[in-house]
Amino acid sequence: MSNRLQRYRLVVRTSFFALFLLAPVLNIFRFDLTTTNFIFFGQVLSFEITAEWLKSSDAIDTGLRILTRFIIPIIVIVATGLFIFWKWGRIYCGWLCPHFSVVELVNGLMLKRTGRVTIWEPNKTEQPSSWLDWMLIVGVSVVIAFLWALGLLSYLLPPIPLYTDLFTGELTRNPTIFLVAATTVFTIDFVLARHLFCKYGCALGVWQSLFWMMNSKSMLVEFDRDRAKLCQSCDKDCETACPMRLPVRSFKRAKFTCTQCAQCISACQEVQKENPDGALLGWNAGEKTRHSSLIPIKTLPTEKGQNESNKDSTAQSKKP
Repeated sequence: MSNRLQRYRLVVRTSFFALFLLAPVLNIFRFDLTTTNFIFFGQVLSFEITAEWLKSSDAIDTGLRILTRFIIPIIVIVATGLFIFWKWGRIYCGWLCPHFSVVELVNGLMLKRTGRVTIWEPNKTEQPSSWLDWMLIVGVSVVIAFLWALGLLSYLLPPIPLYTDLFTGELTRNPTIFLVAATTVFTIDFVLARHLFCKYGCALGVWQSLFWMMNSKSMLVEFDRDRAKLCQSCDKDCETACPMRLPVRSFKRAKFTCTQCAQCISACQEVQKENPDGALLGWNAGEKTRHSSLIPIKTLPTEKGQNESNKDSTAQSKKP
């Protein structure tokens, strides 16, 4: 079950990563700087408000066209996104985000070659890493960073002429500067600050977390505290598996940047695979407590409960 879930997630995020790189080439979506037009599934997105059309229409027709072709679609897209954030949190990050796919890829490579996933963590193996291991990690990061930079540039310039100029060595000055600068920045990010960018630098990720925390009944990774003693013999595989390095068995507010990648759940399922009661971690709806939302919830006593409490206090004070 655990391996199947992660295989399915791997297929989903790999497919989305490929879509991220190929969307401009296939004219699925891009913004062409040379014509200042959005391209969506091969069609040019525009209000089609030409001089001829204006002569045969009035202000109401113009307003309706802007409303139906721009304002309403934007409202629908934003509202849908906010509902997804509110209900499922950073599920886009864990299942679709191209950057998070790189985070997990480099994490896995670094763990295999150096015994750790960040430069700040101690080596979990007895075998020290060599300079060849770090050369491999940096090399892979550079290649992915270049693909990222090229993919982003193809959203702004016509992709086929861009790739043709790149392979023939005829790339002009400005695209070259962009590719070099973006590749350098992305390489530094991938090698040194992958999950730190996800935690603190990604505006979309922070917005997802904020709306998720506002909903005390949103989906989250929940820990079965009644069976917590089973963790005594575990080496924290769930926290080691978490790409964001979160205390996965803690309360919701401590997991503000959880990406719903379910790596911790899969690790716990693997550890507890012989346990008939199953894993101690699982997806569940949140419980309305002071730990499950952004603003702590304080339970106030009811009027009846307050009166009973006052009566008890009075009776105790009258006792000799």
